[in-house]
Amino acid sequence: VHLVESGGGLVQAGGSLRLSCKVSGFTRADYAIGWFRQAPGKEREGVSTLVTSDGDTVTSDSMEGRFAISSDNAQNMVYLQMNNLRPEDTAVYYCAASEDPFLSFEESGYKYWGQGTQVTVNS
Repeated sequence: VHLVESGGGLVQAGGSLRLSCKVSGFTRADYAIGWFRQAPGKEREGVSTLVTSDGDTVTSDSMEGRFAISSDNAQNMVYLQMNNLRPEDTAVYYCAASEDPFLSFEESGYKYWGQGTQVTVNS
């Protein structure tokens, strides 16, 4: 299983970015994808997760209303739309895949991880 993130970059506060995660090698049709982030000096935290079979999603309360996860199952792509970005959103963003098809921010449940993509938000 291989996950590759893209779409990170430098953006001004108030701007938007859409991160992409290409999932390959996953033979299951029913699994969960999560977006996580790790800011400098902080622990990694869950951002948003999605179950591929039914499209159910959950987004962290602190990002609800600004961030949204979605998927294109035909293309094996998962996206994270980030709007109204703030300097505190600066972090490395990771996508991860879990063989358990339910919503969770528990990192131990995610067996496969991408390499991460840097998002930097300037004030």
